Amino acid sequence: MHEVSIGEAAKLSGVKAPTIRFYEEIGLLPRPARTGANRRLFADDDLRRLAFIRHCRELGFHLDAIRALLKLQDNPKQPCDTADAIAKERLGEVELRLRSLKALRGELKRMIDSCSHGHVSQCRVIEILADHAKCMHPTH
Repeated sequence: MHEVSIGEAAKLSGVKAPTIRFYEEIGLLPRPARTGANRRLFADDDLRRLAFIRHCRELGFHLDAIRALLKLQDNPKQPCDTADAIAKERLGEVELRLRSLKALRGELKRMIDSCSHGHVSQCRVIEILADHAKCMHPTH
């Protein structure tokens, strides 16, 4: 079995050492083996788990969802209904965020287009930013 230090695990997994310690602390990563000097040693399984967690985080999954996905991964004979439900929930969050970002884009374009490019005292951008009620979209 190949074991590496936390620094090497960070390099190989793309997860920073403090984050690795945090994942260990909250139980997403099992406590690794230790050297006689009490330094952590990470095995290949730990590195694969870190890569899985990192990928989940890149996709925006919350820690509770990652915990549930890891439990599923640890028990591969289960039906994948739970994994599907977690992914569908995340997709819904992404779609909501996209709608919000589109509204935000529209609001920013409208502010810029309505600006007379004169003095700040007549600046539509400043005026709208100072009074949210003047926005076309109440949520963005």
